[in-house]
Amino acid sequence: MNKAVFLDRDGVINYDPDDYIYKMEEFRFLDNLFEIATEITKRGYLLVVITNQGGMDKKRFTGEDVERIHTHIEKSFKENGTPISEIYYCPHHSDLQKCLCRKPDSLMVEKALYKYNIDPAQSYFIGDKPRDIVCAEKAGVKGIKIDVNQLKLNILDQIK
Repeated sequence: MNKAVFLDRDGVINYDPDDYIYKMEEFRFLDNLFEIATEITKRGYLLVVITNQGGMDKKRFTGEDVERIHTHIEKSFKENGTPISEIYYCPHHSDLQKCLCRKPDSLMVEKALYKYNIDPAQSYFIGDKPRDIVCAEKAGVKGIKIDVNQLKLNILDQIK
């Protein structure tokens, strides 16, 4: 079986201004991200992104906006030698409709576990919100909570 590190997007991969990020000119990767991603992949983990993008449901931005950002993320990780296996996102918002994919529910993680034959007991989820940790635990993955926009190198101490 494979093992993976699941990453939330806004606040973990890229700077989160506490509003939706959907314009390329506002997007920027957090410091230490690629150094951490390199070490994680050296340790044999797959990288999978799990993100809520409820602004789509609220009509704040479109699926094309999300895809543009995700293409940039995937390209940048690949160029760094740390390819992302897949980016899963939920376009729903809990204020507008119920779904099983929006974190804190774990459907996106469960899909990745199945598709990539990932052992949840050997995997981690790095998130900046309590809902990320709840999502991880529902899927049997160990959650690691960081403060928003505070991806530090010492996080590697928690990933064995």
